[in-house]
Amino acid sequence: MGRGDIKTKKGKISNGSFGKARPAKPKKAAAAKAEKKA
Repeated sequence: MGRGDIKTKKGKISNGSFGKARPAKPKKAAAAKAEKKA
């Protein structure tokens, strides 16, 4: 669960990709934070 893990937000930033963990255009920052913890 670090920069090498592409399934996490940090890994996607490092890899330069987008997905469920790191949407290309986040709608609401607060909603995204709550969603990740759930």
